[in-house]
Amino acid sequence: MYPDALALAVLDAIEDPALIVERGAVTAANQAARQLLGGQMIGRDLRFAIRHPLALDTILAARDAEVDLIGIGGAADRPWSLIVRRLAPDLVLARLADRSALRGAERMRTDFVANASHELRTPLATIIGYAETLAEEGPIDETMRTRFGSTIEAEARRMLRIVEDLMSLSRIEADRFRAPDDNVDMGEVARIAIENAAPLLERRDCKIEAQIQPGIPQISGDFGQLLQLADNLIGNAIRYGCNDISRSVEVTVRADGSRVQLAVGDQGDGIAPDHLPRLTERFYRIDPARSRESGGTGLGLAIVKHIVERHRGTLDIDSAPGRGTKVSVSLPIA
Repeated sequence: MYPDALALAVLDAIEDPALIVERGAVTAANQAARQLLGGQMIGRDLRFAIRHPLALDTILAARDAEVDLIGIGGAADRPWSLIVRRLAPDLVLARLADRSALRGAERMRTDFVANASHELRTPLATIIGYAETLAEEGPIDETMRTRFGSTIEAEARRMLRIVEDLMSLSRIEADRFRAPDDNVDMGEVARIAIENAAPLLERRDCKIEAQIQPGIPQISGDFGQLLQLADNLIGNAIRYGCNDISRSVEVTVRADGSRVQLAVGDQGDGIAPDHLPRLTERFYRIDPARSRESGGTGLGLAIVKHIVERHRGTLDIDSAPGRGTKVSVSLPIA
């Protein structure tokens, strides 16, 4: 029994690969199925299109079933859910639902929990170890007591920064579908962020060269989040861009057509191309030891990315080893 025109139209309306199988032969397939399994399957035995043993057994059983499997189509590791529905005796509809996005989201959640646990466990272990030493009976050298106390304070503050950044990231993600409605002057945001960076500039023996265009149009935004964005970009540039070769960071704010651009650049070591696509991942670090020593949490650029997305802006990171890094954020004018 071959499907009529209406049945074929309904089949083609299904976005997932779908095919109708009768007595082991393919009687119809939508465009997605033909692209995945080949266009010459109509009227032929199902085994010409699908060679996966579990998929074949499930479809040829001609009863309702759902199974998860991989190894169908071109990508050997692509996950699918095979959903089979019995339409009549020896007649079934088989649909393949792509589970790549769901599997990717699950992997991201698992990685996030593992990374967050690791980042918090490391300073916590140090705090416990030093605290246990201080709690032991017997005299403790004053120099050692001071050093242990300073280390405990530094590690506790590091944990606090990580927790604060995690909470901030959670709040930003919760607001991602709510359009910000403040009128924000990005020049003012940049000036406040530069003032906030003064203690870090002093510690790193660094300076900021600011070029803020006067009379920049305001944007619709969340002032607090945009200030956090500028703080993170400037802080990163100071931590990783100020070195023996260059001790200055450039901050530029200017109008660019219907948009406002904030750019933060440095002349530091730069970043290799293979790292650039992953810089906005949570807890991703090029040099973990250096990042922790400089006070970074590994969440700064992830926060920046989410703030930019909420403001319908664009984020560009231009860098190469030996020529520094420039991070540009472009936001639409209100």
